[in-house]
Amino acid sequence: MEPANQNTIIGEILEPFTDSLTPESARKFANLKVKPSVQARVDELAAKANEGELSDAERQEYETFVHVGSIFALLKARAKKVTSDLSSA
Repeated sequence: MEPANQNTIIGEILEPFTDSLTPESARKFANLKVKPSVQARVDELAAKANEGELSDAERQEYETFVHVGSIFALLKARAKKVTSDLSSA
């Protein structure tokens, strides 16, 4: 059996959360956006990463943003699927 990738593992762990979404909470979650100050920091770190100018602390911070962002994106995708499934039902 092939090892599961990170997104598959996270998705399986988060399944009980998404299964418990109500239609209203799914719509709200699907429309959540990152705070502008957080997005600005991610953009700043991304630019520095592209230039190879991150310090060790910044690299760790950026990797954390990327990891948490992946989880956030998976949750939003699942919430959007719930709202989509409800629309087509």
